[in-house]
Amino acid sequence: MIPNNTSPAACRYLILIALSGLLCLNGQSQTAQPGKTTRGGKSPKTTAKHSSKTNPSMQIRINHIALYVSNLHTSTAFYQEVIGLDTIPEPFHDGRHTWFSISENAHLHLISGRATPPEPEKNTHLCFSTGKMDELLEKLKAKGIHYEDWQGKAFTVTKRVDGIRQIYLKDPDGYWIEINDDF
Repeated sequence: MIPNNTSPAACRYLILIALSGLLCLNGQSQTAQPGKTTRGGKSPKTTAKHSSKTNPSMQIRINHIALYVSNLHTSTAFYQEVIGLDTIPEPFHDGRHTWFSISENAHLHLISGRATPPEPEKNTHLCFSTGKMDELLEKLKAKGIHYEDWQGKAFTVTKRVDGIRQIYLKDPDGYWIEINDDF
């Protein structure tokens, strides 16, 4: 439940993040039905690569996440240089937008103009995965970028019960980002 004093912009952000999570879970939680087997007698394998193309009953997928930022140049540099995202063409050409590719069919859109800081908490975050967690940690330290574990201990990595390592940091506007090694 969203508290009554939450701003409309914060509500939209929370709803967007929740929908993103649900869409990701829906696409990754497709399981074989009990008793179903392939021609070779084996149960079909579950795959995280379901899409509307391979799963005709699924007619929705995430397209983009938009973040309203106060300084487009600073935020663009952060997502390029720290997170490592590549920019993609954006149609507006008005100096107020930067678009990034975040997966094969999904984008991150930065939109300039934010005048007040967001109010997200750590439970509301974007999450990226990397196969080079140790290199990323060194890069963050070298750039003097603060990161922490789930409890908030500086420059510490959380190790989940399933062995996945994760860290949390904030972007220049204060949006929380998780980075894990579930790559």
